[in-house]
Order: sequence, then C-alpha cells, then structure tokens
Amino acid sequence: MDIRRTVIFLGLIVSSYFLILAWNDDYGQKNQVTAPIEATPFAENQDAPVTTASADELAEQPSVDTPVVNTAAQAQPSSELIHVETDVLRLVIDPRGGEIVEVLLPEYPAAVDQKDVPFVLMERNQRRTYVAQSGLLGKDGVDSQGPALYSADATQYQLAEGQDELSVVLTTQTDKAAVEKVFTFRRGDYLMDVNYRIKNTSAETWQGVFYAQLKRDNSVDPSKGSQMGMAAYLGAALTTKENRYEKVTFSDLEDGEYKKVEKGGWAAILQHYFLAAWVPAKDEQHTYNGRAVKGNYIFGFYDAPTVIAAGETAEVGASLYVGPKVQGRLAEIAEHLDLTVDYGWLWWIAQPLFWLLSFFHGLVGNWGVAIILLTVLIKAAFFKLSATSYRSMANMRKVAPKMQEIKEKYGDNREKLGQEMMKLYKEEKINPLGGCLPILVQMPVFIALYWVLMESVELRQAPFFLWIKDMSVMDPYFILPLIMGASMFIQMKLNPTPPDPMQARVMQFMPVIFTIFFLWFPAGLVLYWVVNNILSISQQYVITKQIENS
Repeated sequence: MDIRRTVIFLGLIVSSYFLILAWNDDYGQKNQVTAPIEATPFAENQDAPVTTASADELAEQPSVDTPVVNTAAQAQPSSELIHVETDVLRLVIDPRGGEIVEVLLPEYPAAVDQKDVPFVLMERNQRRTYVAQSGLLGKDGVDSQGPALYSADATQYQLAEGQDELSVVLTTQTDKAAVEKVFTFRRGDYLMDVNYRIKNTSAETWQGVFYAQLKRDNSVDPSKGSQMGMAAYLGAALTTKENRYEKVTFSDLEDGEYKKVEKGGWAAILQHYFLAAWVPAKDEQHTYNGRAVKGNYIFGFYDAPTVIAAGETAEVGASLYVGPKVQGRLAEIAEHLDLTVDYGWLWWIAQPLFWLLSFFHGLVGNWGVAIILLTVLIKAAFFKLSATSYRSMANMRKVAPKMQEIKEKYGDNREKLGQEMMKLYKEEKINPLGGCLPILVQMPVFIALYWVLMESVELRQAPFFLWIKDMSVMDPYFILPLIMGASMFIQMKLNPTPPDPMQARVMQFMPVIFTIFFLWFPAGLVLYWVVNNILSISQQYVITKQIENS
C-alpha cells in the first residue's frame, strides 16, 4: 500500500511538471520581438505644448511662466524619411517637424534567439507610438502653425569607419528667419544633441519658444520579461528640487496636466531596461510639463522665449538620450539621471550588490558565476549569525525527546505546557525563534537582488551555462526551481520537527510552496537561492553533527 501511494505521488509530480511546461508554452508571457515596421506618419499635429495665451501676450511677457502658443494646423505626412546609422543607433527622422520616429538599438538584440534583430526602442506605426519631438513655437516659431517641413541634403546618413561624429542638418525658411535643425551623433554614445540655429533675416525682432518632449501611447512595455512578480516602472519621470527622482505616472497625466519650473534637470519616459530622456541646459530655468492627449502621453519641457534682433543669429536646443539604463553613463549626462535605474526602497542594499556583481563579472566574465561568488560572499558575511541559529535548531533536535515528554505530560493543560516548554528552552539555552533569523536576514538581500536582476540592463540576456540563456528571465525548463525545492526539503529535514502537528504538516509543504513560487522568478535569483541553500545545508549539517556527538 505504501509503495502504491509513493508511485502515485511520484506520478502526480511528473505529470504536474509536464503540465506546467505545456501551460508555459501556450500561455506563458514571452518576450515580445519588436522588429521594425514601416513608419506611418500621423496626419494631424496635436502634440505641441497646450497653452492659452495669444502671440501678442507672449511677446509682451517674455518669461518662463508665460504660456506657449499652439495654433497648429493639420500636418501633411512626408514620404522622404531620413535614416541615420551610427555604431550603436539606427534611427529615422521625419522631415515634417524633424521628429525622431524610430530608434533601433543594434547592440541589444530583441531576443536571445534572434541576435540579428535589434531591439526597437521607439517607433511610430500601427503597432505603437513612441517618438521624440522638438520645435519652435511662439510669435515667430517655425512650428507655430503646425510642424515645419524641413529639407536635408540626403535621406541616408551613416557614421563612417574612423569617424567620431556625425551631423545631420535639416533646414527650413520662413519670411522672418532661416532655421537649421542640427542632430549631432557621436561614436559609441546614445546621447545626441538637437540644436536650432536661427538667423533672423527680417528687419524686425524674431521671437520664439523652444520645446522638447516625448510622446508615447499606452501600449505595453515591449522589453518586459517573462517572470511574474513586481513589474518595472513604465511611465514618465524627472528630477526636482524636492525629489531627486520623481515619477509622473500615465494615470497622473490622465488626471490633469503636470507643470513645474526647475533649473536644469531632465524629462524622461522609462520602461524596462531602457529610457528616453531630454536633457536641457543645466544652468537655465525650464518649464516641465506633461499631459494626456487622445490616448497618448506627452512629457517634456519648454523654455523662456528667445528674442533675436534683426540680422542676428542665435542657437537653442537640448540633448536627447535614447538607449539602455547604464548607470555610469547616465550619471555623467545629468545629475540624478542614474536614479532611473530604479532599485526601489532597498536601493541602499541593491546598489552595493550591483557593484559587487559587476566586480565579480569583471573577474570571471559570466554573470551566473558572479551571482554564485556574490552568494558565497553574503553567506560569509552572515556566517556567525547563521551558526548561532543552526546551533539553536540543533539543540532543539537534541532535546526533542524531553519536549515530547513534556507534551505528553501536560498536553491537556496548554498554559502549563507553555510554561514547561519555556523553562526547557531557558535551561538548554535555546532560542525557539532562532531558526527564523537566517530567512529574515536574507529577505531584504533577496528582494534587493531581485531588483538588481530586474533593472540592470547589463544582466539582460546574460547567459549562464547549458540551458540557461538569460539570467534575467525564468528557467525555461524549471530545473533550477526544482533543485531549489529539493535543497529546501533537505534543509527542512535538518531542522527539528515542530511540536504542533499542524505546524509540522505546514512545514512539510513549505518546499513545495516555495518551488511553485519560484517557478517564474528570474533564473539568476533562483540560482542565488540554490547556492545559498547548499551552503546553508553544509554549515547546518556540520554544526548539527557536532552538537549531537557532544
């Protein structure tokens, strides 16, 4: 009868495993491979900063707080899109408004098994809208009546071998000014400069307002991984005097327009692993604003009016970053921009963990091995605390017969039973809660490491060995979670059996519960837990044998 039950139980385990695999193939959330789709320009301009002042009022009140004019007419689409390629960027510029309507990142494949397909950060088509816009509004701005139509010398630009910088110049002309919109790209960099050179060709004063913004619809994050749990932030953010890193969610923008005046700063839209951010001049005041417009979310800034005397020339503009959340580079670009790598409230633990992981990766060249070395280091740091806990549990195993005698003697008197148990704990110097300490201490590290694996683009698609091709997503065959469950089962066997039968049954099911819980966690996180369990089992076994033999 016992053999039959065992066979049935094993059969259920195997069947459940294959059912989970089948469910994951059919319904599991997979990474979306977003190959480029031909850009489809929109027919109307609805994006310039929304304002209420007239052009005359703007001319009379040239200040940061002055609203910007938007009398935009419908914009006709242009078929002559401009394609630009550097060593790290492939992007498309629409000459209507000079918008960046597509950004591909060839250094970051869309999927592990499609290395030749670059990740699509920005696009404007039937699938998704995510673009970077800038322009000149106000009294004489070239975009005040709708996006200006620019011309360029070519429709194909490429950073040549040995060339460190590439400039793409768009030009347009009004009855008062000749305007050049200049995009400057640099080798190996995701940061570009977008500047306007404005020459007043009239006999009157020219006045306009520079603005820059990001526009995105409510489509899902294409870089979202396949694990369950806490999702990476998708929305807008900026830095302010009050908050170094302030989130402005899409829901906030639906509730009403966002507006704030800040010196320097940046305006960004974030997603998993990647971001786009406008970075204006750090020594000037800028009005940061955001709003929801017809199913799209717009976030950016505009400046105080620029006034140019007759015959004079001026330049305005900002920098635009479109690429991965690489902390070191972001910190160089603007103050607090590196905080967009959001490690949550445990950042003070996560940041050192990331630094240690990076250090170990620099030594071994494999993120999985780096996680193992980090786990060993963390285990060494808590060695004495764990040893104290394991001694307490070993002592409880040793006095288990005495505990059973007390239970049999005072089982009907719960008050007396509790008193006698506490007396025994005191005599034997046992902490009944000592076994919880290692788990309690590990939980903050565990959660912080979760965010490091989730938010650090360096670990995106980072392989380990054999079947683990990406440490940042779940184990495709659930092998690591099953090993973790087995190691947890072994560890539970080393612990004393709880005196309460119900508690004992619950503890028996803990490895199963944790295994199910870990099935969709990032493989790197499960690897950490497996290695930690193996080290804990070794330490606990040695301590238990020492005490039992004493």
